[in-house]
Amino acid sequence: MATFLIQRALSSVKAPKTLSRHLTTSAAAVTAAAATQTPPEAAPSSPFTFNDDANDNICIRSPRPQTTASSSYSSSVTMPMSFMTGSIVGKRFYKQVTTRESDDGIGWSVMLDYRTLKTPSKRPLKLPTLGLAKAIAAEWEYQQTDGIRPFTMPLMKLACTALERVPLTRPKVIEHLMKKFNQDLVFCRAPDDNDLTSDVHERQVEKIDPLLEWLNSEFGFKPVVYSSFFGGKQEDGLVKAVEDLLKKTNDCELAAIDAMAAAAHSLVIAIALFRGRLQIEEAIELIRLEEDVQVDKWGLVEGGHDIDIADLKVQISSAVVFLGLSRRT
Repeated sequence: MATFLIQRALSSVKAPKTLSRHLTTSAAAVTAAAATQTPPEAAPSSPFTFNDDANDNICIRSPRPQTTASSSYSSSVTMPMSFMTGSIVGKRFYKQVTTRESDDGIGWSVMLDYRTLKTPSKRPLKLPTLGLAKAIAAEWEYQQTDGIRPFTMPLMKLACTALERVPLTRPKVIEHLMKKFNQDLVFCRAPDDNDLTSDVHERQVEKIDPLLEWLNSEFGFKPVVYSSFFGGKQEDGLVKAVEDLLKKTNDCELAAIDAMAAAAHSLVIAIALFRGRLQIEEAIELIRLEEDVQVDKWGLVEGGHDIDIADLKVQISSAVVFLGLSRRT
């Protein structure tokens, strides 16, 4: 059902076929993950963490005092902080989900019945494009009557991050990303003189070296590969060039890059997705390269590897789709 709703939302705004396909893939992966597991207890490492100080109730607020004649009137819906943690936040209280242009004419809002959806910090969820608004509306439309499940709404979570956390913590976000750059997944190379790791080394040379060549041509510095668990050190010029790229991003772009880097354990893969060098399937293959070699050799563990794969598909594809839909054309 999620796939159908998202396809219908995107078709109404004539979204590009590639984004429509990736968003459908994301919805299918969300559904598969939700069907086989409980809400995740922790998200991948990221500087964006909402403190769950509030209760789990959804707040429906009115702009004016209630009266007997208008006791049922309310104009906005504010999600609790626990929305960002993955727990169920309350039963579905709305019947229809729509989108409309924001009151100031800049951006788009999501409406639950006649109420404007707000972020956990009680700000209107004002989205940059109609396509993104419709995609998030589809996530809300998919929710079941017995409870609202945030872990099936990755685009909503990314939107809250971009609107609330990035503007306040942009320097810290960039610092967090650059702190782990020297230990990036794509720079770590398995030894080729060991029977246990030679297969991995061969696959890395085949699949990752072309990405490193692209990184060299893109920024003008040849990356350093290493086999140490403690990592290595990239040239200062490469580090500065990547940092400068991050500083030039807007809030939605930086939120998407951070989400992709957290899921991939690789800022390079996140940047390659951001620049269009990698497609979703190619990125997932690189992220899972070492583990997939082990799966090919020893077999897949049901309830383990398959859940990890479904979750990774959700994290990467939703961030890529969010990035594409947030861009004004």
